Amino acid sequence: MDLDAYVGAHHGQWRRLDDLVSRHALSGAEADELLDLYQRVSTHLSAIRTTSPDPQVIAYLSSLLARARLRTAGAGSSSWRDLVGFFTRTFPAALYRSWRWWTVTSVACLLLAVVAGVWAAGNPAIFTSQMSKEEIDAFVGTDFENYYSEYAHTEFAGQVWTNNAWVAAQAIAYGVLGLPTLYVLAMNSVNVGLAGALMVTHGRGALFFGLILPHGLLELTAIFVAGGTGLRLFWSWVAPGPRTRMQAFAAQGRTAIAIVLGLVVVLLVSGVIEGFVTPSELPTWARIAIGVLAEGLFLAYVFVVGRGAARRGFTGDVGERQQGYAAPLA
Repeated sequence: MDLDAYVGAHHGQWRRLDDLVSRHALSGAEADELLDLYQRVSTHLSAIRTTSPDPQVIAYLSSLLARARLRTAGAGSSSWRDLVGFFTRTFPAALYRSWRWWTVTSVACLLLAVVAGVWAAGNPAIFTSQMSKEEIDAFVGTDFENYYSEYAHTEFAGQVWTNNAWVAAQAIAYGVLGLPTLYVLAMNSVNVGLAGALMVTHGRGALFFGLILPHGLLELTAIFVAGGTGLRLFWSWVAPGPRTRMQAFAAQGRTAIAIVLGLVVVLLVSGVIEGFVTPSELPTWARIAIGVLAEGLFLAYVFVVGRGAARRGFTGDVGERQQGYAAPLA
């Protein structure tokens, strides 16, 4: 065998196999091509070993086939590697690709909170019809402030974390039907607006914002992300596009699960801030600065890390191998 001529004749196929093995994701046609090339290159390696065993060519083809074998058979990865991949690729990509949904949700909820607060401030009877004067005085004077220091820091942080995670999970899960998610978001926004109006109309506005902003910026953003994700889940089966309703809903559902898991950590951070920073003796400006920093880091995570992951092809969905099988469409 003329080894140089043999290498020249088949080197294009070897490079093509190398290219396919190096890609993050493959289409169905590319996966079939990879399997075909794997078999062809295996034959090439066997022929070279038998007739012209050049060590360098054999080492190159052996390494290439080993990588292709791992790609076709599937390679396991450590849990730590999976965890790092989730927070550097899957979760931020899912956040970035859905940013329009949760940004619109955020604006709508904040507007609703402002409208509810302004309306309540102009109609104080809404408070007196639900609360006695003593209850209003207690809420404005001590209860709102004491809420953040009534329990031990660790216990309180854990309590608000689990509560907020549950609200976020509900906002996403209810997205299957659409309207329940809107209800959860609306009630949360109205309650914030009413509480703010009650404090502001009694001269305690500075205290209200000084206590709610340190943790509320990140906490409310996480709730809005959950709400936007739930609404996008609803829209996936209402307007599935070129896919079937089931395919579109399944893909968005898997992405929603990734967002739920990631938000657990985001809400843990806001819970720690609420449990340890909000009731602390730090000056108001310092507490608010910590909240602004946490919110800024989250947004940078979305629009820097998430944008980069999305541009590399990550969507927040699992890989094809983990998606299961689907019947082909006619």
